[in-house]
Amino acid sequence: MKLWDKGFSTDQKIDHFTVGNDRQLDLLLAKYDVIASKAHAKMLGKIGLLTDQETTALMVELDQIATTIEDGNFTIEDSFEDMHSKIEFILVEKLGDTGKKIHTARSRNDQVLVAMHLYLKEELSEIKSHTKDLFDLLLHLAEQHKDILLPGYTHLQIAMPSSFGLWFSAYAESLVDDLYFIKAAYKVADQNPLGSAAGYGSSFPVDRTFTTKEMGFETLKYNVVAAQMGRGKVEKATAFGMASIAATLSKLAMDICLYMSQNFDFISFPDELTTGSSIMPHKKNPDVFELVRAKCNKLQAIPNQLTLVINNLPSGYHRDLQLVKEIIVPAIQDMKACLEILTFSLRQIRVNPAILDDAKYDYLFSVDTLNELVQNGVPFRDAYKKMGQEIQAGTFTPKRDIAHTHEGSLGNLCLEEIRLKMDKL
Repeated sequence: MKLWDKGFSTDQKIDHFTVGNDRQLDLLLAKYDVIASKAHAKMLGKIGLLTDQETTALMVELDQIATTIEDGNFTIEDSFEDMHSKIEFILVEKLGDTGKKIHTARSRNDQVLVAMHLYLKEELSEIKSHTKDLFDLLLHLAEQHKDILLPGYTHLQIAMPSSFGLWFSAYAESLVDDLYFIKAAYKVADQNPLGSAAGYGSSFPVDRTFTTKEMGFETLKYNVVAAQMGRGKVEKATAFGMASIAATLSKLAMDICLYMSQNFDFISFPDELTTGSSIMPHKKNPDVFELVRAKCNKLQAIPNQLTLVINNLPSGYHRDLQLVKEIIVPAIQDMKACLEILTFSLRQIRVNPAILDDAKYDYLFSVDTLNELVQNGVPFRDAYKKMGQEIQAGTFTPKRDIAHTHEGSLGNLCLEEIRLKMDKL
């Protein structure tokens, strides 16, 4: 069954090419099509296009379909083009002419749009929740290991003292920035496009404010052409939010891979979180973190993929837009998987408490030693020159009893202030 079927057949090759993997993706989205169909049916009853009995009958059957979806028993056979055609087929099969009325005053275009908006709202909320879980863990680890020093690097050269408290909480605060983008994407998704029909509205007196409230949207996308132009745009906003998180996770994963190597030996994990080599029995490979790095780098390409699909399309619907679904849906699943596996793995991190005992890290303290001279009255440029000469001559003696007290430094992490930032989100 196809909603646009006019009674003649389509060549099977064309059918396969145009449908693509929509059926598989629609198994994830069918829940939201049912939610929108229930709101639409209630609205049709409210404006007199359905009787009370017809509205009630549709609601009962839609609830039954929702249960089937929730139980994992909903299928979209090859004879159906997508979730919309399968759901309408069930309604017609159960209710006859009443089922045929469900499509009154809507198009498959706004069906797809509203289902995607509802889906993205829920997924963005889940991503936000998973990000918050990782944020909480990072702040906990920062507090737990705040006094353990860690080399800081610039240009991958030993630079200044850092700490595990700084390292963990740096990624926590970065996640706050990332969630600003997620919040913006949610704002874009939280607009009801239902009622825009094929992109130019309807001659039926639909009540779009009613369906907006019924589905829990903050507002509606008022202009019907703007609503249709939102397809691809809402997915792109979501992709930018995920790309921001992915950039943070990729950098964290890279740090972990470096810090786990024998050359650094800053951190380790239980054997079950690493993998071995087929020929080297000593190996403990950071495969989990390497895959997080790679997956998150792929996620950062999603906004560009979507741009290339939707760029320069004129207003109105175009079949190109079908492809945004197969880009964004798997990306969302990858994003959640990366957040979950990092949170799971980092709970078991082990930090090396004696990293800076190695003499090769003595130069980390050159700036603090220089600063002590300045505090004792030596002009900065003279103190800098003195330090340089001692380092060159091999007579440098580091000042290891450092005291960093300003906001955000290793002696004053401002963890509660960082937490308050997240709480405001």
